Amino acid sequence: MLSALVFATVVGVVVYQRGQDSSGAVDASTTTTVPSGACGAPDQAITCYPLTRTLERGDKGEDVRRMQQRLKDLRFDPGYIDGLYGGDTMMAVWAFQAAVMNRTRDVKVDFVTPVMWDTMRAAVAVAPRRQPGSPQHVEIDLPGQVMTVWRATELMLATHISSGTGVEWCEEVTIDPGEEGNNTKEPIKKGVCGEAVTPGGIYRFYNRKRGMVESKLGTMWNPVYFNFGIAIHGAMQVPKEPASHGCIRIPIFVSEYFPVLVKKDDRVYVWDGAKEPEDYGSQPPPWDKDDPNYTTTTSTSTTSTTLVPRTTVPKVTVPPATQPVAPPSATTTTVAAG
Repeated sequence: MLSALVFATVVGVVVYQRGQDSSGAVDASTTTTVPSGACGAPDQAITCYPLTRTLERGDKGEDVRRMQQRLKDLRFDPGYIDGLYGGDTMMAVWAFQAAVMNRTRDVKVDFVTPVMWDTMRAAVAVAPRRQPGSPQHVEIDLPGQVMTVWRATELMLATHISSGTGVEWCEEVTIDPGEEGNNTKEPIKKGVCGEAVTPGGIYRFYNRKRGMVESKLGTMWNPVYFNFGIAIHGAMQVPKEPASHGCIRIPIFVSEYFPVLVKKDDRVYVWDGAKEPEDYGSQPPPWDKDDPNYTTTTSTSTTSTTLVPRTTVPKVTVPPATQPVAPPSATTTTVAAG
């Protein structure tokens, strides 16, 4: 209970600083006013400015602020636009490299060079790979560790993700009431073993919850479920590499408004880099099971629960950088420079 309280408090602080309302719109009080004039004019656009240095985490300045605003304009949410190159901005840079520059996670960089800035300030075209019948849809690219959200052919959001590691795991987990594996009215703890796989395929959103949720797959913030217990949810840690038990982690501040961008029955396409989603259909994730090494021991004075750790065993590898990715469709959504 104490750890959950600390987690919720930290999340509250993070979310409070973002300046975003429940619809995902950005509060004007936290947005940098972007000049829209022609290059050479006193109010010239941010895309008119060249970058004279390589921006790295921890850097500050107007060039960082312009880069953040450009990412925001292109729907790669860098978080609070403050002229400081922090973790949220770096995740947006990762997402840009995946969605626009077709870089897989193993070749992404943490910095922005003048050449990359030239790509950002050019006329950027991002197109959906599918155009389903649902009003909105989500595309998840596991090799690139990026997710895009579409309303018809309009890009609503592009964000960095962290998916399943592809290894077997055994852990003691807390499961909230109503989550799979807990039919009681109180949270329970148990030992669970599973495979941290995010399957490729085609799915639909079927459920969502608000706030922090404890499940077999771990702690989730504002989860939106699409494949049994697998959900897109906010997390405190969204590293460059896959790190989850199978869910799609997104930055916590993005999870505050992501649920309002999608509706029940909207389609979710997951590319694993090996086959097209249609080749898989709606395949379920590997089923977890009770940990046979998880035992409850009772003595005359105390009752304790012991979890014997297991060595993780690699099961699924993330496709290498040379894995071909399906090209975008002919229809593109163009975000004009300036």
